[in-house]
Amino acid sequence: MKVKQVRPAQTMLVAAVSGMVCGIAQGQPATASAQANTVPEVVVTAQRTEALASRTPVAMSVIQGAQLETIGADNPAALGSRLPNVHMDQAFSGLRVTIRGISNNDTTDKGDPSAAFMLDGVYLARPAGQTANFLDVDRIEVLRGPQGTLYGRNTTAGLVHVISNTPTGRLEGALGLEAGSYENRKLDAMLNVPVNQALALRAALSARRQDPFLKNAQGTPHRPGMDRDDRDARLSARLRLNDDATVLLRYDYSQVSNNNDRIVPDTNFYTGVAEGRPVWRHGSTDQRLTNAFRPPNIVPQQGYQDRRARGLSADLSWDLGPATLHYLASHRELDQDMLNNYYYRITPRVALGVINFYDGHNEQDSHELRVATKGAGALSAQGGLYYFSEDSFTTYAFHGLQPAGLPPYYAFPLDTDARSKAVFGQLTWRLRPDLRLTAGARRTHDDKRRVGSTNFQQQLVFNPATDRRLLNAAELSTARTTWRLGVEADLGAHTLAYGSLSTGYKAGGFNDGCIAGASALGIACPAATAVSAKALYYQPEELRALEAGLKSRLLDGRLSVNAAVFHYDYTNLQLTGTAIVSGAPRLLTSNAGRARSRGVELDGELRVGLGGRLSYGLTLLDARYVTYTPSGNTSWAGRKLDRAPSQVFTLGYEQRFQLGGGALSAGLFTRASGDYVIAVPSQLLAYEIPSHTSSDATLRWQPQGARWSLLARVRNIEDKVRPSIIDSSGMATPTAPRTADLRLDLRF
Repeated sequence: MKVKQVRPAQTMLVAAVSGMVCGIAQGQPATASAQANTVPEVVVTAQRTEALASRTPVAMSVIQGAQLETIGADNPAALGSRLPNVHMDQAFSGLRVTIRGISNNDTTDKGDPSAAFMLDGVYLARPAGQTANFLDVDRIEVLRGPQGTLYGRNTTAGLVHVISNTPTGRLEGALGLEAGSYENRKLDAMLNVPVNQALALRAALSARRQDPFLKNAQGTPHRPGMDRDDRDARLSARLRLNDDATVLLRYDYSQVSNNNDRIVPDTNFYTGVAEGRPVWRHGSTDQRLTNAFRPPNIVPQQGYQDRRARGLSADLSWDLGPATLHYLASHRELDQDMLNNYYYRITPRVALGVINFYDGHNEQDSHELRVATKGAGALSAQGGLYYFSEDSFTTYAFHGLQPAGLPPYYAFPLDTDARSKAVFGQLTWRLRPDLRLTAGARRTHDDKRRVGSTNFQQQLVFNPATDRRLLNAAELSTARTTWRLGVEADLGAHTLAYGSLSTGYKAGGFNDGCIAGASALGIACPAATAVSAKALYYQPEELRALEAGLKSRLLDGRLSVNAAVFHYDYTNLQLTGTAIVSGAPRLLTSNAGRARSRGVELDGELRVGLGGRLSYGLTLLDARYVTYTPSGNTSWAGRKLDRAPSQVFTLGYEQRFQLGGGALSAGLFTRASGDYVIAVPSQLLAYEIPSHTSSDATLRWQPQGARWSLLARVRNIEDKVRPSIIDSSGMATPTAPRTADLRLDLRF
């Protein structure tokens, strides 16, 4: 690690911690004004019931809606740098979430994430559907560690839960206008209307456009990628059915019309790739963001993306007296039509241009019936039933692989469906007022099926007279019981200690191909083109996790401390990459044997004086393969998992001043990360991302008594970019460069 790159943040962290220690040691009573500047309590629903975050026995981070607005994080990819041990990366194929070194690279309709993403209690299955902008958000809860008991499968790494504002009994509205670098312009608005005592409505919308971050040096007139043209809307209605029952209805809509060519060659960042030993190369931000690759085989086309997502949900809450019944039903649809230009390396020294045509439709339905007891007795419990179904109809077509021995078009029309059923329950026993034990379990049954083909075509549309196809057909059922045992103790009025032992589960799945003798769609699967069951199927990913934590408030509530230590043992970790099957490239997922992740997390806030707020964070992480042979006899045992820096420091400070008849707030935030790797196991490549810092600054002005405010912000002050994603063919997705914005907020 290059120490000189992280030393400033380390110095700031040491100074901040020293100041806190001195303050505790002196033990001086706080003044009345200082006491007023305490760390506010936040109510969360991480355990599916309302509780203070400081009294919730889970390692978690909470970002409130006002914070999102201040820092300019209006989509998930802009939020990762603010969260301990979390990466959220936007690839051309969707969102990839990494928590404590655990992630997943298969964003196709047959893949599952390792960290669940939820919107208002509804699980969003497709990574492309998780990229919608934040709209009228109350808070985002990010839970680190397995959440299999209360939230289900695909939460082995954790959970990201976006929770929207709900209609209230107050007439109010808001309007926001933004303008900034790269011709960024944004409008967002909200209106809340109480119709009568039984019905309240709330509407929110936003529209944003931004010029591309990338630069086109391919010799074409095409508009490059990493631009934005987004529109989002939500309509909510809260209806009180009677004195005991309330239903909340939500409809949301999101549309994206931009260029999804978000990639540059990995050689923009590294030398030595052809030799199998990537070495970080120095270069300016402009050089990193310039796509100068000129394909020797085709002429790139204008890339585009038209993505539309919409969802309808009904959330019923019915007070039964000793318990509350909750029923949440949802239907969601996602449509995508895209043309992407790929950089595709077929040999260590030869890369081709490949044009990808994609058309997909996805539908999902979910239902959850849950009952939770009320009251403060010795026992409290909750339990319920869950059902999820997903149907995907997609076509991937690739043009330009003729030099690799393939026909002009190489296509994958696929029909995939998944069904998941679960029963779950959790019980908490209060042995004493200051000591509680928790036990929970969930039984999940998953069914997956896919029927389609791998087509070798002369034109974009399949012609049975000239083209041929191979069968892709598989189905798999897996089931597991996940459980959690926990203990929590009040060590004082403002200190909670907790510990847990839990398990996690992610369903198994299948790759392209078929078993000899199978047939579907009028296509047979002869032995010559069949694959073995071992190559076709991969097993469920499973986890056993041990965790302990402490949450405390000191200095009369002006200092919050959250600490956690954890140890994970993963079995059958699922990893995805490109491999050659039957002479053609396929995306394959395999089980990596065993992996281990262990670490320490420390974060919190210190309120300084009357208007100062200092936030701090430190994570230490050791996430490695225990047994893994990615190719032949090559062992990767002992190597780091992806996006798992050994240490990360964060430090932020915000000060509020009374100045010139108004309030001025200035803030600075810095994240200093140790080095980490992004690996491509199928190619035996490991790209090291050097240690680095990234800083943001904000300045807000609001006149006394005014209902408007003005906010200026700068993100990535250093103006350094890095690859957030590198795939098997050498395509790298860069992070965003430095941006500056000015925002006007009006409230009424």
